[in-house]
Amino acid sequence: MSTILAIESSCDETSAAVISNGKICSNIVATQVIHQKYGGVVPELASRAHQQHIVPVVEKALLDAKVSKKDLNAIAFTRGPGLLGALLVGASFAKAFALGLNIPLIEVNHMQAHVLAHFIEAPTPSFPFLCLTVSGGHTQIVLVRSPLDMEIIGETQDDAVGEAFDKTAKLLNLPYPGGPLVDKHAQQGNPLAYTFPLSEMPGLNYSFSGIKTSILYFLQGKTKTNPQFVEENIADICASVQHTLIKMLLQKLRKAARQTGISDIAIAGGVSANSGLRKSLLELGEKERWNVFIPRFEYCTDNAAMIAMASHFKFEQAAFCEQTVSPLPRMAF
Repeated sequence: MSTILAIESSCDETSAAVISNGKICSNIVATQVIHQKYGGVVPELASRAHQQHIVPVVEKALLDAKVSKKDLNAIAFTRGPGLLGALLVGASFAKAFALGLNIPLIEVNHMQAHVLAHFIEAPTPSFPFLCLTVSGGHTQIVLVRSPLDMEIIGETQDDAVGEAFDKTAKLLNLPYPGGPLVDKHAQQGNPLAYTFPLSEMPGLNYSFSGIKTSILYFLQGKTKTNPQFVEENIADICASVQHTLIKMLLQKLRKAARQTGISDIAIAGGVSANSGLRKSLLELGEKERWNVFIPRFEYCTDNAAMIAMASHFKFEQAAFCEQTVSPLPRMAF
């Protein structure tokens, strides 16, 4: 029996959630809009916004869960990976809160929490399963043997797929955050209108730096002859880029599934909210006879519910940390 308050502050979302006996009771997220005018997350502004949001977000999470701080058995927080200043705000708050209540502290790996978001709601995958974890900073194929036993069997060797989406959006002069807008335009376009090269990497690894460069050169060449090319063809451009990126992701995922013989396949991370990726994964899953698991949109992007779920499993194993713990911006998986 446990009731845990969890805090997520790895980037530009300040979030708090309460989990009681493995069930999410509340999940509050405060999004930082200040970064929109800069075209990306500004680390210093992110940490300041976290300081402003964290107390009201925690208060709201406890209120919605109908839980008093005296009912809490532990405090969990994101230790990394993420922005150092942002992580420091969440870690410092969690440490102080746990110390004041004299209850245990639980550190959580942000990327592992994305994987465990699949256990927030039924249906849930069976162990072992494969999880394609895709975000602005990570692209990984994870072999999940148990909640606390995971192994990366394939990952990007340079840029993450989310970065490729964001770079494309910037080249198309779409406002930040651009990834969802690429997806929106792609829904109206022809995915076979333009062809971009697929990067080849050994084993189950990825590379997305090459496609970013090819998109840049493609747009430079087209706008030289037609300055209005982007405006006139933005739907087809987005659809073609998205089609290529999704194809690259799923080719390796299919290879991993065949190599391991695993048929429970999941997807996690911010890019898993992409409608094209979700649709293509379901279609491929049907062909390959996979059991496909996709979280609700609210559990794909950064949120404290996934931190809470990860902390629930760690609490069961009494996997607590000391007050001397510090954030790790490049925290290993």
